[in-house]
Amino acid sequence: MRRSRWLHVPFWATYVFLYAPILVLVVMSFNSGDSAYTYEGFSLEWYGELAGDERIMSGVVNTLIVATGSTVIATVLGTMLAVGLARHSRSKTLDALALMPAVLPDLVLAIGLLLFYGLIQLTLGLYSAVLAHALFSMAFVAAVVRTRLTGADTSLEEASRDLGAGPFTTFMKITLPQLAPGIVAGALLAFTLSLDEFVIAYFTIGNHEQTLPIVIYSMIRFGVTPKINALAAILLLVSFTAVIAGQRMTKIGERMPRAQD
Repeated sequence: MRRSRWLHVPFWATYVFLYAPILVLVVMSFNSGDSAYTYEGFSLEWYGELAGDERIMSGVVNTLIVATGSTVIATVLGTMLAVGLARHSRSKTLDALALMPAVLPDLVLAIGLLLFYGLIQLTLGLYSAVLAHALFSMAFVAAVVRTRLTGADTSLEEASRDLGAGPFTTFMKITLPQLAPGIVAGALLAFTLSLDEFVIAYFTIGNHEQTLPIVIYSMIRFGVTPKINALAAILLLVSFTAVIAGQRMTKIGERMPRAQD
């Protein structure tokens, strides 16, 4: 039975609806004029101006610090959490609690973290934003690594223990190499989420530092300019690259058990 060609129309219409605004933003970032809404010709001048803007460069540095620091913490803790849930616990309640930060609204999580920091009298700064982003991203890392664990070969771990290896040696030499693609994919996802996160950073970073999303927010209050379009286009490129790389690592991890068989 042949499928009707009309069935492809909703599919492609959905993609156009999703990506047409992004395409317009990227095209307008190469606008030679000062207007963000009228295309006057091709130019790279706005990308050149980004490098000379101290506020934007400071936001880039702060964003990279927060994203890198939170990714390291989230990857380590998320991997440990996934292994603990998969190997040492069968509680559905614990599974739900582990994923709770990922499904909570960002605003609720941000306000809760702000109140908690106030309760323990922690001064806000880059380190508080790093901890907040790590908490948010850890759930996503745990979910990705947990998925990878479901396809891992447990017989290798059992053989390692039967041969006298301890839990730590078994984890480092058997479990960790099998989880490596999932861990890398989770780390890339955590980095991307931290890179673009605005609400949690806005509430937990304080008044002295600003990440790039906060800088963009403060700039668009006075109107959208081609410089903002150029900055957003660069963020899109970095995000897409990280997401695609994470997807590729996940597929590589899925093919590894078949290759071993």
